[in-house]
Amino acid sequence: MTARWIGARVPKLDAPAKAAGSTRYLSDLSLPGMLHGKIRRSDRVHARIKRIDVSAARAMPLVHAVITAEDISNVRFGHGKDNTPLKGDRVRCVRDELAAVAAETEEAAEAACRAIRVEYEDLPAVFDPEEAMRPGAPQLHEGRPDNVAFTYDYSHGDIARGEAQSAHVVEDSYELQFMTHCCMGASAILAAFEPDGKLTLHSLTQVPFLYRRDMAAIVGMRPEDIRVIQPAIGGAFGSKLDIYPYEPIAVHLARATARPVRIVFSRQEEFLASPTRQPARIRMRSGCDAEGRLTFRDADLVLDNGAYTSWGATTPFVMMQSVSSLYRVPHVRFKAVVPHTNNPYSGSFRGYGNLQATFAVESQLDQLAQKLGADPLELRLRNSHEAGEETGQGLRFVTCGLKDCLESAAKMSGWKAKRRPRHDERVRRGIGMASMLHVGGGAKIYRSDGCGSALSIDDFGKATLITGSTDIGQGSETVLAQIVAEVLGLSVDRVKVINTDTDVKPWDVGVHASRTSYVAGNSALMAASKAREKLLGAAAEQHRVPPSELSLRDGFVCRGEERLEPLDKLVRTLHFSGKHELLATQAYFEPGSVHQDREFRGNVSPTYAFGTHAVEVEVELDTGVVRPLGVWAAHDVGKVLNELGLEGQIEGGVVMGLGYALTEELKVREGRILNPCFRDYHLLTAPEVPPIRMSFIETEDPTGPFGAKGVGEAPAICVAAAVANAVFHATGVRFTRLPLTPERVLEGLIAAGVTQDPAAPRSGS
Repeated sequence: MTARWIGARVPKLDAPAKAAGSTRYLSDLSLPGMLHGKIRRSDRVHARIKRIDVSAARAMPLVHAVITAEDISNVRFGHGKDNTPLKGDRVRCVRDELAAVAAETEEAAEAACRAIRVEYEDLPAVFDPEEAMRPGAPQLHEGRPDNVAFTYDYSHGDIARGEAQSAHVVEDSYELQFMTHCCMGASAILAAFEPDGKLTLHSLTQVPFLYRRDMAAIVGMRPEDIRVIQPAIGGAFGSKLDIYPYEPIAVHLARATARPVRIVFSRQEEFLASPTRQPARIRMRSGCDAEGRLTFRDADLVLDNGAYTSWGATTPFVMMQSVSSLYRVPHVRFKAVVPHTNNPYSGSFRGYGNLQATFAVESQLDQLAQKLGADPLELRLRNSHEAGEETGQGLRFVTCGLKDCLESAAKMSGWKAKRRPRHDERVRRGIGMASMLHVGGGAKIYRSDGCGSALSIDDFGKATLITGSTDIGQGSETVLAQIVAEVLGLSVDRVKVINTDTDVKPWDVGVHASRTSYVAGNSALMAASKAREKLLGAAAEQHRVPPSELSLRDGFVCRGEERLEPLDKLVRTLHFSGKHELLATQAYFEPGSVHQDREFRGNVSPTYAFGTHAVEVEVELDTGVVRPLGVWAAHDVGKVLNELGLEGQIEGGVVMGLGYALTEELKVREGRILNPCFRDYHLLTAPEVPPIRMSFIETEDPTGPFGAKGVGEAPAICVAAAVANAVFHATGVRFTRLPLTPERVLEGLIAAGVTQDPAAPRSGS
């Protein structure tokens, strides 16, 4: 039977309310008696706190509480247990939280924060991650004399053997910048204690059940006494994966005042105090033999951990997968160190380190093709994985559309014609490509990577799916409704998805690792299939026909083309018959992935996403301006579930990748952020975005819902590498540092002799 809803172009179910402005975000919520919380932050990058005087703030009108580290339990938290809600002895970066205020109005809370007086004793600071590891560098945390929070060491094969087999070797260093999420909705939380002492948190978290557990440990409660409600989330992109100090601070303020307290970041505070994409320095060597087969890849990475340890410290876990397994590479070594500095600390960000790693890997693919005298497309095709292969790290590609992605991107973009030599103009055009590999069905990093679903059908034939998953704007509610509608023969508007309350919804590990469509989709599919079996069994008994002859279609039980009975009537029959049976099912899906071992080997995801982007650019030699002219994106999606939603994901990811490549950089100098506003932080605007064309490669993954894979992170990953390769094709200059701003590009063109320094005297002048 032809699918009605799977693959259809279904607008997001929440789109009408958002377009009409009726959606209530956390900043719109208010509870009776609610107070406004504000945080006094450090203005020093590294200092001992000698004294915090809050007396003037406490005496101000409308102020109900002012707290410091001395007033709370101040439990250590985070991946390294090195952060606290408030700092009492020492500050390590300018975003550090010193005190917090709860007042009747935001203005009163802000005024009270300004009235707090702090005395410091400045301490030596370190801002370069490599300097932080040298002897004599300031030690930022006890027990870490070398300032290193994490190290990652992975290898397969024998690097020396790979080098010996190489006819060509390339080596380079790459420097990737700070980048911030720029969510339309700023960070926020609303904390309220109930009369029975239990705590309700209105939170933007991406991981409500893990959040509840971790928050309980920080504020001294039992997890079961905390309820997490998720309002509409105005963007996350990974930024809401961790707990940050402002969240337990809100709880402590609510406890101190016995009133609900809401904290909402200002836009400037969002730039100063929200997580970032972590900067990286990558030194990489790669080789190939005379036929263009890759022989080895050797990578050393230094990541700036910043002052405290958040999710950013764990991104090498993903980086190594692209280094080890993007194309066939028999010999690989990967080593990453993550030292502390007095810079801001980084969190999770869409792609989770893969943008940084892929930039280096795919830049070197082009460098090897140049040495070999081969077309970069042909070199990639020669080394691409195919379905059924297992990589040296143990990643198993049940399906793999990488070759199809390469060929599709090349065909869409007119690759062969555009790779021909161009005339030496002052404005040059070039085309480049890059591919990506990413988990496509979650990642087994917890004991469970599963998701629960509960499905019911009411007396009117409407289905309600209660899913453990979280929608952060990516449209997962719509996809889940489509899956249920497809299985039960309903229209999508007859399916309601509920997913916002931990007191109601079943367990789910959270929204990350491109897992929701795959894991939550499979869970919803299982619950809907059980309901379908129940309905058809009841109808078969009632109509005295075998269940195999019946189907559900358009809200009816059908036998062939004959409509036997409306679905709502059948459900009422079940409810009101002698069985008194509710039409309700539940399911739990746990993917077949495994924990990697101590050597980082193992099939961490049940399926993997692949993609290739081709980008054409125009480079002005006299100004260094790089202007993207077109992007062609081909992605192995397993199966298209919602074509309209998928197009939106690809377009959004491409624009994010272009920003990373060309304009976006959170400028951090000696620990201070120099551009904490949209005026100075250059997000791409609509006129700067080129046409984006895309193709979807359907490899029908046998483990995915209707064959689908997750693709949420994929489209952002390889854009920057494709842009850099296109700039090289246009100019002959290899850029290894992002973003490719006009100043940086012009400087590189001058250094390479491609253009003349405009400040230099010209001949004849």
